[in-house]
Amino acid sequence: MLTQEQNDRLTQVGPGKPCGELLRRYWQALCPSGEITQDNPKKRVRILGEDLLVYRSEDGELVCIDEHCAHRRASLFFGFIEPDGIRCCYHGWKYDRHGKCVERPFEPRSATERVRLRTYPLAELGGLLFVYMGPDPTRAPLLPRWDVLARTDGRRSIVVLPVHDCNWLQIQENTVDSVHTYYLHGHMSVVKKLPTLAQGRYFYRPIRSYDWAVCDWGVEKTVVYGGERPEIEIRPPLIFPNVLRIPEGPVEAMHFRVPIDDTHTRIFWVGFRPNRDDTTANEETTFTYEPDKPLAFDDGDVQTFYGQDRVVWETQGAIFDRTQETLGASDRGIAMFRRMLAEQIDLVERGEDPKVAVVRDPAKNSIIVFESATRPYADDEEHVFVAR
Repeated sequence: MLTQEQNDRLTQVGPGKPCGELLRRYWQALCPSGEITQDNPKKRVRILGEDLLVYRSEDGELVCIDEHCAHRRASLFFGFIEPDGIRCCYHGWKYDRHGKCVERPFEPRSATERVRLRTYPLAELGGLLFVYMGPDPTRAPLLPRWDVLARTDGRRSIVVLPVHDCNWLQIQENTVDSVHTYYLHGHMSVVKKLPTLAQGRYFYRPIRSYDWAVCDWGVEKTVVYGGERPEIEIRPPLIFPNVLRIPEGPVEAMHFRVPIDDTHTRIFWVGFRPNRDDTTANEETTFTYEPDKPLAFDDGDVQTFYGQDRVVWETQGAIFDRTQETLGASDRGIAMFRRMLAEQIDLVERGEDPKVAVVRDPAKNSIIVFESATRPYADDEEHVFVAR
């Protein structure tokens, strides 16, 4: 159980907030890069409580800038992309690619130099666009070359899931809640005879023990199953601070849990299906958006693993009140993750860089592979969302 002050410290993501400042020291998934084209060159994105505009310049460069003009705060989404920047549609104020105001029509020229909008560096990998929102771009770590995003020997797809009406932390804490799979996915699939029954049976086995350990990437997880099919399941680690890496049948998947603001979260699901032969040519990455829709509070909400998790996350509240919880022994992984989060926040507040899951050595970033010792279900099954 946390105090209200501790809960606020771990959940609030806006500028200047302790957790918000930590999350800004990591590259955050922003949107599929393929949706920002010359024909549709602008996209509004809200992330970590900030409203941003991503646009593609006439020469193809991607730019991320504060969405609102410094003059009267009109949205630059309706502005005009010009060869050397973007011009506001309201009064014509113009900003270069670094956010500097270079023209203020009808105003004295001497005042222009002092006007600037925030801009953030972007990086693209595997068809997904990432943004670094830290205060000093020169101290940005490398964008990790996760295998799911960097491999070229198969097919890759990106699914942008619906906006979740809850704080990011209750989604990410679920990743180290190793025993929830028995009832939420296994028991529910069997009792309700859901489409997830085949996969759910994997988790519907007696859990004999469980364990967690701190690692360089976050928190490692192990579950020991008994019954007729005993097994030691070694899951990929929780990747700090807000990433899930998980095998889903034949698909290697990552879930990027990106805070929109304190009470809304966007999940980017990236799946990579390796070729069955040794060929290395991969097809073009595809992306789709799942439609935003609220929970219906009926059995339709729990037809997929993803839906089963979502109903729990959202019904915990917009921001889960951890002052009211009652933790047990099976929550030790959650407590471990919270301590890690608090420790990394402390580092940032002291002016230091976070230490967990930070890549700075290019020699260690050619490709980052996580191989699970066990797989949740057979390789010949199509993937389902295992948002856990």
